[in-house]
Amino acid sequence: MRIVIVGAGEVGFNVARSLSQDGHDIVLVEENPDRASKAENELDVMVVRGNGARPNVLEKAGIAPGGGVELLIACSSRDEVNILACWIAKKMGVRRVISRAVGLEFTDTDAWSRDLGIDMMVSPERSVAREIENLLETQGAVYSSEFNEKAGIYAFRVEEDSPASEVSLFDLRRKNPELVTIIVYVRRGDNGFIPRAADTLLAGDLCYSFCYLDQIQEIADLYQPHRSQKLRRVMLVGAGKVGFQTAMLLQKHLKGVDVRMIDIDREKCRRVASELTRAMVLWGDGADEELLKNEGIANAGGFVAATDSDEVNLVLAVLAKSLGAKKSIAVIRRKNYMKLSEHIPVDAIVNRNEALSSVLISAVRYPGHASTLALLDQIGAETIQVTIPEDSPAIGVELKDLSLPSGALLGLVMRGKREGSIFIPTGRSSLLAGDKVILFATVEVSSASLMALGVRSD
Repeated sequence: MRIVIVGAGEVGFNVARSLSQDGHDIVLVEENPDRASKAENELDVMVVRGNGARPNVLEKAGIAPGGGVELLIACSSRDEVNILACWIAKKMGVRRVISRAVGLEFTDTDAWSRDLGIDMMVSPERSVAREIENLLETQGAVYSSEFNEKAGIYAFRVEEDSPASEVSLFDLRRKNPELVTIIVYVRRGDNGFIPRAADTLLAGDLCYSFCYLDQIQEIADLYQPHRSQKLRRVMLVGAGKVGFQTAMLLQKHLKGVDVRMIDIDREKCRRVASELTRAMVLWGDGADEELLKNEGIANAGGFVAATDSDEVNLVLAVLAKSLGAKKSIAVIRRKNYMKLSEHIPVDAIVNRNEALSSVLISAVRYPGHASTLALLDQIGAETIQVTIPEDSPAIGVELKDLSLPSGALLGLVMRGKREGSIFIPTGRSSLLAGDKVILFATVEVSSASLMALGVRSD
């Protein structure tokens, strides 16, 4: 497929790289000379230099009648560029256009995208804020992604004195029959693997587990029995979109929690304070140790650094941890900083750009029956929601006999709307036509896994 991507920042660069590796013909439009040069030197794509909102620049990229472009993805950091690029592309006959929305108001409803003729308009801030809320609620988790109101995937590190340490997965299930969970991936040091029943967990392992949300605390206790504490105070530094959305969620869902937000911009503090009715908004420097101590950092169950600087956020999260915060979270944009979680005293690093990149990549890879819920870039895996078609060869077959390739597991089944219709399957479970299934698969076997379920990915 010939695809034009407007914007070669962190998001556009990663999307272009992934889709190029998938075999698509990619044209990248970028005005900044440094970013354009980086893309030319490091990616197997065509680069057009210029403003992606200009018709003559888009024409050079193939956005013209008969240009053969099937999809335009506008993911620059400027809404006006993204929206105008999509509008021009539609006028020139491009069948499908997708726009990043920096302003949250553009994704409050689908009216904006519908009225502008944009097929998909996405913003990562709300999903990132929800992930942060989940991480704060579940003290031991270093990654979280909810699929619906009932289930999700969480990552926990196994403590030395964990009941799961030195125990095979088969025995772990036998000893805890009331806990319904599937460990889909284990990160051990620099390596990782999809475990089987005979595999044994070790202290230090990072386990990615499908589980029911109403059992998340019991599962957290299994991996980290000493981390479970009721969340009473959260401190956030940075009153931008992510920090504000996180505070909104916390005051809405966790009404007994003391939420304190700090920002160095006085006007921003005034504006945010008028909307956060149950949070304390403080004008000050989030790196000021005395301020943090006076506001009770030592008693904070959670600390979130969500300024506009990745480096500042990482340093603040380390500082908060040293001052006694039980859990510190840094929000970043640069993908390569994700690796630092193994080397610095920070509990979790959340990549806001990764959330957006995942949505954009999945919109291309699975435009039909399947949709990717999360790309777990750090382990090279995807969680994909698919609907089992009427002619699927998997219908009526017990999962233990299903010919899924090695590297793929079924984590959740949603069947109709009846009570108990959402369940985590076992080897004796079987599928029905119309079931919505969440598939976990490494990137290498995701296409083959979809074929085994009779689901087309085109």
